[in-house]
Amino acid sequence: MDLQKHAQREHTAPPVAELRASDADRDRVADILREALAEGRLTADEHAERVEGVLNAKTVGELEVFIRDLPAAHASPAASAYAPAPPRPAPGAIPAEADANVVAVFSTAMRRGRWRAGRRLHAYAVFGTVEIDLSEAIFEYQQVVIKAVSVFGDVQIRVPENVSLRGTGGGVLGNFEVSPLDSAESEAPVVYVDGWAVLGNVEARPKRGKLVADILDRVQHKVDRRLRKHLDR
Repeated sequence: MDLQKHAQREHTAPPVAELRASDADRDRVADILREALAEGRLTADEHAERVEGVLNAKTVGELEVFIRDLPAAHASPAASAYAPAPPRPAPGAIPAEADANVVAVFSTAMRRGRWRAGRRLHAYAVFGTVEIDLSEAIFEYQQVVIKAVSVFGDVQIRVPENVSLRGTGGGVLGNFEVSPLDSAESEAPVVYVDGWAVLGNVEARPKRGKLVADILDRVQHKVDRRLRKHLDR
């Protein structure tokens, strides 16, 4: 009897289209829509409308509606959803001298908003707090190195979701934590966080919902070029 009930439950299992969508499912569909925008298959308005629908979709079937007319939805899944990050800069490739220093000694220092991120930034927190927010920064270089040192202090680093993030460092009776991040864009900036936390804290992670506008602009430029070529024919 138990086997029969088990078989009945398996037989009545809902189809895949009716299963609840996960964040990974939404990310997969959003990636397909982004590529369709870059290829000129969708207009900017169509892309925005579909992305909004993806965020509100509750089932896998509802997600598939937004990509069923796109070739990528019917292709075999790629081996990897991410583009490999450029290799770490060779010694001397990035000057040892910082473009800017952010120092907090028994105080608080911040760098956030719309600002230009150079190739190297040094952050020092000594009995203080340093906040480095790159979520709205302008990346002039693809590779950015941040040296973060905390002594009885706190260094908080936030990056956009569509960049790559790497970290090398450690803690001495402290916490050094960098959440690795891989961008799906081959041209995305790469942020390297190096340093030490001595009886302090250094933390770097993505800021949810924030994207580098420069990357989006590059995608839009590709779309514009395709449209101009099409109109010139």
